[in-house]
Amino acid sequence: MKKLFLLLLTAFLFIGCSSDDDTIYDYVGTWSGSYEGSDKGVWNFVVDESGKVVGTMHSDVNNENYSITGNLSETGDLNARVGLPSQGDFKGTLTTEKKGNGNWSNSLPTPAISGSWKGEKK
Repeated sequence: MKKLFLLLLTAFLFIGCSSDDDTIYDYVGTWSGSYEGSDKGVWNFVVDESGKVVGTMHSDVNNENYSITGNLSETGDLNARVGLPSQGDFKGTLTTEKKGNGNWSNSLPTPAISGSWKGEKK
């Protein structure tokens, strides 16, 4: 009976300790890349241990900087806003393989602009 118990306990330990489980710590750090579409430029942001995202998007076309603020889920889903002097979204997915991609949009200044972004963890 003890052997059966130890065998089952060992099996549960291996199942419960999978290294495939995503945690926010897989994404913590500095990420950067480029974006294109109606505008183009570069971006960078930092993900902290609580999932908070803070960074900057720089337009090569307008020579302006836009703030990026938002949150990242434990599965890598990014939901951020692009702030002053614009108003828009910066959404996408970061992977544990240190790659990221998604879409962006700005409704201000008019006319609205949008496109895609890609990057990686540094």
